Amino acid sequence: MRIAEFAHRHYVADRRARVLSFHVADLIPRDARVLDIGCGDGLVAHRIMRLRPDLSVRGIDVRVRDKTWIPVELFDGRSLPYGNASVDTVLFLDVLHHVEDALGLLREGLRVSRHTVLIKDHILEGFLAGPTLRFMDRTGNLRQGVPVRYEYWRRQRWLQVFESLKVRVTWKQSLGLYPWPAQWVFERRLHFIASLEADPAQKLGDGLNALRNPL
Repeated sequence: MRIAEFAHRHYVADRRARVLSFHVADLIPRDARVLDIGCGDGLVAHRIMRLRPDLSVRGIDVRVRDKTWIPVELFDGRSLPYGNASVDTVLFLDVLHHVEDALGLLREGLRVSRHTVLIKDHILEGFLAGPTLRFMDRTGNLRQGVPVRYEYWRRQRWLQVFESLKVRVTWKQSLGLYPWPAQWVFERRLHFIASLEADPAQKLGDGLNALRNPL
């Protein structure tokens, strides 16, 4: 495992952060206030701000690391300590498969987002998808103390969740996160980015319901 961790750190992790930041930066509206949920050390968010100086990004996580690239706030992993529509864009970058209640946290992200929720995650699809994803999770996360739950969803499950949330979805699966030849094993169709936008009428309805039924 030490060899795999060394290869991941020096051959994979930096490229992943760089390529992922390009994909995500291209999807965020101009001058947005961005919340990176489960941001880890904030490296991807830092790279996004270097590409997009018009953005401001802050992070929130269940564990704040000793060194982070952006300001990071602690939270309980379930409820976001922010008001409705208090940020423009929310990021879930390889986060939802780590949490106990992915749907609940995704609803929280939609609640605090005014415009867009961006998800980078995995799809349980194809030959040996499960073992491959579990290997990647262990290699990239265990040394950082990040709990791994191996809760990967099939594509149909993701689409059902998005439909239940009544959001408009833009989906991208060819990301190019891994260098050759690692892409043959670890890329395939195991990764996706989805951009979610709530129906404005739905947002308005949620706001009216909150006014009618205050906590």
